[in-house]
Amino acid sequence: MAERDLLLVFSNPKPGQDEAYNDWYDQIHLAEILAVPGVASGRRYEFHRVETPGTEERPAHRHLALYELDRDPREVMAECARRTASGEIGMHESLDAGAMSVAVWRARGPLQEGT
Repeated sequence: MAERDLLLVFSNPKPGQDEAYNDWYDQIHLAEILAVPGVASGRRYEFHRVETPGTEERPAHRHLALYELDRDPREVMAECARRTASGEIGMHESLDAGAMSVAVWRARGPLQEGT
């Protein structure tokens, strides 16, 4: 099987909008993205603070959506943009759209596992 590129979306809800943001993302938005051809899988993550020396700061984003792509990422991103423009993929007022970070990542070397 060929390596899959990853689409990482870092985001935050607007202040005081956590519940609405999570409801929208979990119940609507994740399915909208998974319906795009080339998006093979997706999963949401939220920041989990682990007390370790030298890591006192919080990251800029509290939420991460990780999608595996099984097609050319340019095609997938173009289709996401088209669906967003047409309204097939909607944005919610609880999303802090100005703080989002979206990027495609490609594996550099094979997956290695610990013992």
